[in-house]
Amino acid sequence: MAKIQIKQVRSRINRPANQKRILDSLGLRKLNQVVEKEDTPTIMGMVNKVRHLVEVTNV
Repeated sequence: MAKIQIKQVRSRINRPANQKRILDSLGLRKLNQVVEKEDTPTIMGMVNKVRHLVEVTNV
């Protein structure tokens, strides 16, 4: 399965609690942190909810 890299580029301060929980579930806890995940519909759904806070690149 394809992999994607997700990088948090904007702060989670003053964001709704559900967006903070999504970032936690993606494994993003710090600014500029990068995680690598499988490109599944579940992961892409979470990324779409916080697309204004992250950058996504294909690996």
